[in-house]
Amino acid sequence: MNSGFTPERPRIVVGIDGFEPSMAALRWAIHQARLTGALLEAVTAWHIPVGTGWLPAADTPDYQEDAFDVLAEAIAQMYVIDPDVQICPRVVKGQAGQVLVDAAEGADLLVVGCRGHGGLAGAVLGSVSQFCAHHAPCPVVIMRGKSALCQRAAGLATSIQAAIGELRTKDPSTANQCP
Repeated sequence: MNSGFTPERPRIVVGIDGFEPSMAALRWAIHQARLTGALLEAVTAWHIPVGTGWLPAADTPDYQEDAFDVLAEAIAQMYVIDPDVQICPRVVKGQAGQVLVDAAEGADLLVVGCRGHGGLAGAVLGSVSQFCAHHAPCPVVIMRGKSALCQRAAGLATSIQAAIGELRTKDPSTANQCP
């Protein structure tokens, strides 16, 4: 007997600010959306900083347009990961933490990046990710960007690949001879 119940498609919300940790969050969210069949909602928040009212109107940046540009560029860069994942972009005026918590209402997962503070203070969460972890109505995944260690490892891997390439181009008859 069919009760008429149709399960709703899962929804993942990801916060984007254009920095590497949010790009890592978007990459992870795209993979998770593919695995779960979820709809991915990419959200960028914007607000007018305090003190901006002192600038002449002609000198005031268009914060909303800048936010649209950041979000569009992030989605364009990550679209190649899986073009079949449906990404719904949203640009919302407000403080980032509150905007993301509000957007996560009814979502199955909220994914955010964490820039931290660098050094010893970098071990703690940033203010937006911490706000989301404490106030979100759903589970939260907090992603960090590429660490210095990961960047050094990537550089080392490139060097190793180059050395292997050089070895392959050498004369095989001299491959086992030491200088």
